[in-house]
Amino acid sequence: MIEIMDTTLRDGEQTAGVSFNADEKLAITRLLLEELKVNRIEVCSARVSSGEHEAFAKICEWASTCGHLDQVEALGFVDNGLSIDWIVSAGGRVMNLLTKGSLRHVTCQLHKTPQEHRDDILKNIAMAKAKGLEVNVYLEDWSNGMIDSPDYVHFLMEGLKDAPVRRIMLPDTLGILNPDQTAKFCRSMVEKYPGLHFDFHAHNDYDLAAANAFEAVRAGVKGLHTTVNGLGERTGNLPVASLVGILNDHLGAGNSLDEKKLMHVCRYVETISGVRIPSNKPLVGEFAFTQTSGVHADGDKKGGLYQNSLIPERFGRHRHYALGKTSGKANIVKNLEQLGISLTAEQMKLVTERVVELGDKKESLSPEDLPFIIADVLKGDFSAAKENIRIVNYNLQLTRGMRPLANLRLNISGSEYEESAAGDGQYDAFMKALWKIYDRLGKKHPKLTDYVVKIPPGGKTDALVETTITWDLNGRGFKTRGIDSDQTEAAIKATMKMLNMIE
Repeated sequence: MIEIMDTTLRDGEQTAGVSFNADEKLAITRLLLEELKVNRIEVCSARVSSGEHEAFAKICEWASTCGHLDQVEALGFVDNGLSIDWIVSAGGRVMNLLTKGSLRHVTCQLHKTPQEHRDDILKNIAMAKAKGLEVNVYLEDWSNGMIDSPDYVHFLMEGLKDAPVRRIMLPDTLGILNPDQTAKFCRSMVEKYPGLHFDFHAHNDYDLAAANAFEAVRAGVKGLHTTVNGLGERTGNLPVASLVGILNDHLGAGNSLDEKKLMHVCRYVETISGVRIPSNKPLVGEFAFTQTSGVHADGDKKGGLYQNSLIPERFGRHRHYALGKTSGKANIVKNLEQLGISLTAEQMKLVTERVVELGDKKESLSPEDLPFIIADVLKGDFSAAKENIRIVNYNLQLTRGMRPLANLRLNISGSEYEESAAGDGQYDAFMKALWKIYDRLGKKHPKLTDYVVKIPPGGKTDALVETTITWDLNGRGFKTRGIDSDQTEAAIKATMKMLNMIE
């Protein structure tokens, strides 16, 4: 079994611009331990702030009632017991002691000799054990240490090998290693100290974190460190989504991670952190299981010819077939099947030609656009795309020092309805007025789950804005887009498209 330690709440929070409050930290802790089922989590650094102490204490209180306290860890420093007291006062039980794993760090940052640093480390370990803490040890900058000062690394290890330490953690702090170096250095540690538990901690500066973790496991390390969505300083840490596929499909290495929960946890952290998941990110990116080529869709239909072992259902997802200039008839058929729409051969030819034409013009298309494309191609005769709901008029007011107001008159199947509402923004006011009408009529309405605005680079004040909104209705997610030179108007267009789709 490979032990997984997640450090999203400690190392991941060192991502520029990312900060979690106490409630957010507790929510992520619960997701990591009880849904994704990582073995351990590192949640904070000692002595950072009073707010960090409050958050750590809150997590420890929860963990102690749920049997997870031994899985919650805090980073501590060689500071003559100050970190130890900080961790103990919050109810913590495990300290990850940060030591120097390279000679340059000891001499340049600490201005100490190797012997002095080793003595200080052993002193702090003894103090931690006396206070009832379990201790793991980080060898910070270990990768540079193995390259430039291996004698120092082994000098430090000789002092640690018999110390009351649970794990020795090997960080590639600056993300400098390649897979060959990782394999060589990890194997040398495992072979020289066979009775010790080693973790490998990868950073992604050369985009090699996943490859290095692969080699670390092959070399015999027993634990890997990861973060949700690869959060972390500079280019981040090893993403947990990358780790899952490697362990399960390429290494066949036993682990505790629940694949089905991966998407939920990654999306939640995306929302809380404000750092978006790249659309092409393996397993959890928007396009991870999306085929665009018509040849691929045709091959899948004839026997899954363009599918691999990463079946989307493993991760609680589904395969999609995108629309664009490279789409063929097979892509469109796949999407029409999901929408419950059937066309004649001649109609299909016309729709395919229009999809390719729009793709050539760089139009962004989604499956939800198909009924409108069909209606346009077939001159409005296609009932699935009839405009049953339309705006008669609306008025948006924005006044400094006052909440924005919206007045809306809507025509639904020939009857008009009017409402007004205030909101936190013009679009929010519009939506509140809209849902007042829907609530009055007892009509269901979807939940907005994502809102993305795209403005061309170098765009002027009158540049066209594309607003893409993701909705959820009864557990089904879908997107609509609106384009206008005014951002609010673009969002309203996307909203009206959504209303007519669900109608």
